[in-house]
Amino acid sequence: MKVVAEAADGPETVSRARDANSDVVLLDLTMPRAPGTAILERLVRLDPRPRVLVLTGHDDPAYVRAALQAGASGYVVKTVTAVELLTAIRAVYHGRTFVDLTRSGEEARRHEVRHVARDSPAAGRPRPLSRREAEVLRLLAQGHTNQEAADHLAVSVKTIETHRKRLSDKLGLKSRAQLFRFAVEAGLLER
Repeated sequence: MKVVAEAADGPETVSRARDANSDVVLLDLTMPRAPGTAILERLVRLDPRPRVLVLTGHDDPAYVRAALQAGASGYVVKTVTAVELLTAIRAVYHGRTFVDLTRSGEEARRHEVRHVARDSPAAGRPRPLSRREAEVLRLLAQGHTNQEAADHLAVSVKTIETHRKRLSDKLGLKSRAQLFRFAVEAGLLER
C-alpha cells in the first residue's frame, strides 16, 4: 500500500482524489468546509473506480446507512486497530463491502460482505420476501435482538429464528451485516 495524497477538508479531498488516481479513498464524515456524505457523493460521481472506505467516529447505524447509500464501499469507526483498518482497506480494494461498528458497551463486531450487484447474473434473483419476513429483516437490520424483535411483533423467539433462517436461505445472506446491507439497498430502513 502506498499513500498517494492527503487532504485537510472536503473540497481539497475532491481535488486531490481526482488527481491522485487512487484505488481506495479513506474518508472521514466529519471534515471542515463540507459534510462528508456530500463529499462522498461527489467523489463517486467524479470517478466511480476508487472504492471509498469511511473512517469516522460515528458508530450510529444511521450514519452507516447514509454512507452506504452515498456510495461508500466500507465503513469503520476510528477505534479500530491498525490491523483491522488494513483488513478493511484490503477488503474494499478487492471489491468487498466492509462494515465495522463499535457500539457503546459492546465488543467490536466486524463483518466482511461479498459485494454482488443484485442485477448481476452471479446474484440471481432473490425470491420475494413475505410481509412478515420483511418486518423481521427490518427489525434485525435496525439492531434489535431476536428477543426484542419477538417482543415487538408479539411472537416467540423461535418464530424470529425461523424467519431469520428463511431470510438467510432466500437471500443467501448469513451474517447480520449482510442482512443490514440488503435492508439498506432494499429501502427497508426508510420507514
